[in-house]
Amino acid sequence: MTAYGRGLSRAMGASPHRAWRRALSDTRGRLKPEYDAVVVGAGHNGLVAAAYLQRFGVNTAVFERRHVIGGAAVTEEIIPGFKFSRASYLLSLLRPQIYSELELKKHGLRLHLRNPYSFTPMLEEGAGGKVPRSLLLGTDMAENQKQIAQFSRKDAQAFPKYEAFMDRLALAIDPLLDSAPVDLEAFQRGSLLQRLKSLSTLKPLWQAGCILGAQLPQYYQVLTAPAAKVLDQWFESEPLKATLATDAVIGAMTNPYIPGSGYVLLHHVMGSLEGIRGAWGYVQGGMGALSDAIASSATAHGVSIFTEKMVAKVQVSSGGRVQGVVLQDGSEVRSKVVLSNASPQITFLKLTPQEWLPEEFVARIAQLDTQSPVTKINVAVNRLPDFLAAPNTPSGQPLPHHQCSIHLNCEDTLLVHRAFEDALDGLPSERPLIELCIPSSLDPTLAPPGCHVISLFTQYTPYTLAGGKAWDEQQRNAYADRVFDCIEAYAPGFKGSVVGRDILTPPDLERVFGLPGGNVFHCAMSLDQLYFARPVPLHSGYHSPLCGLYLCGSGAHPGGGVMGAAGRNAAHVVFRDLRSM
Repeated sequence: MTAYGRGLSRAMGASPHRAWRRALSDTRGRLKPEYDAVVVGAGHNGLVAAAYLQRFGVNTAVFERRHVIGGAAVTEEIIPGFKFSRASYLLSLLRPQIYSELELKKHGLRLHLRNPYSFTPMLEEGAGGKVPRSLLLGTDMAENQKQIAQFSRKDAQAFPKYEAFMDRLALAIDPLLDSAPVDLEAFQRGSLLQRLKSLSTLKPLWQAGCILGAQLPQYYQVLTAPAAKVLDQWFESEPLKATLATDAVIGAMTNPYIPGSGYVLLHHVMGSLEGIRGAWGYVQGGMGALSDAIASSATAHGVSIFTEKMVAKVQVSSGGRVQGVVLQDGSEVRSKVVLSNASPQITFLKLTPQEWLPEEFVARIAQLDTQSPVTKINVAVNRLPDFLAAPNTPSGQPLPHHQCSIHLNCEDTLLVHRAFEDALDGLPSERPLIELCIPSSLDPTLAPPGCHVISLFTQYTPYTLAGGKAWDEQQRNAYADRVFDCIEAYAPGFKGSVVGRDILTPPDLERVFGLPGGNVFHCAMSLDQLYFARPVPLHSGYHSPLCGLYLCGSGAHPGGGVMGAAGRNAAHVVFRDLRSM
């Protein structure tokens, strides 16, 4: 073991988080002139890729432009005493192999599973002083059916069948997430050996077909039809359909009536936590603690992580092969390969010398759909929201519904559709779709005693306002006030509990986190930008047209969400290529 490795091992005996931070501190003045691999960006996918490469014996360095690692999976204390998962805020999609292979629990990862997980209060006049209705869903199917029966007994009977139907589809797609898509270019133009190798990538597709069997046509419809059409075939009650439809549109500039929205519905129900399929949870310490655990695992094996080191350019040899990167301070770092965790647009339009990329490829990257409807608002409050549909107890302690994703303005799928139409006209939604989460209801380390942090994932807000206007401070605050007014209607007294807030419109998400157009998936999760075609056709297997340059972020297969699959898959592809060099 090297002196660096011994020092890190001693540090690991104390605290995983402190260990990687000490290793990070040690590497600040130790920038080497050459590594086997360089990773651009310390988002979760970049950290995952680096951790795997180092385990394969590939000496790897990660360069992050910000002062903190994690990309969108980050914890920041924007308001003193309040720790926010500033961008991404829930965990479910992270691949189970990554948990075990990177030993994330050993490196400090702690989870809080949510049960129940979904709460949709109604805005309705309480006749005769009655409490407004609400829909509370969790892991107890009998209790779910009782909740749904308030609105439709027929739907209560259908719900277990719907869940089983969607679980089967998620099970079929699962193998596709953990391997590169079929290499069509190798299949069409490669040598006989390359063609034979490409046939192995058909195995996950074959497995998926076998699982779906004779029901393949019905499942095909889920992937291609509007989510509303799929849900209408199963259910009749609007509160249930609207609640489920939120998964079809979350983070996407789409609505439940647009074809293809059914796939995004699936994308958000195919995760698992602690072996429980479809479970979602909070990370203790915020989402940044997940990134810290991955970084701890990576540095324990020798990865070098550098913050506030922005990559300015990918270096290319005269023979047309990647030979490293140039940092913004002018430092040159040589490497055999470069993996970019940045978006396809930043990677290929800003970092890569254009003369080494085909014009058609550059044009396709420039045309990627990056529209985002999301404005994220992080809120510090001095007490829990008190919902009319589920009043707080006198003690003010969290109740089961406080741990949920709380869906507001979701009584009807048409409300979601109207909110979408506002944004098409360049206007922030009059009644925004709001997903409200209170991670401090399960993790009290995030806020001072008695106080809480609230995550508001809201849509729809256009990147550019009507008339070509840009967002300014007045526009940001006006929209946040509108969101708060909506919450106040469901939970009177909410506005009076607010201590501070952090407002991130689509341009803010782009500026702070490098998300193109503010898109949390790097580019839209639409059918024309998935699998074979992510980010563009013939370049979906993490390779780029430039030899030695790879994509390992959310803009690569299988897409966005805190999944880690793109980083893991890319690392395996890179390692195979390095062995064959």
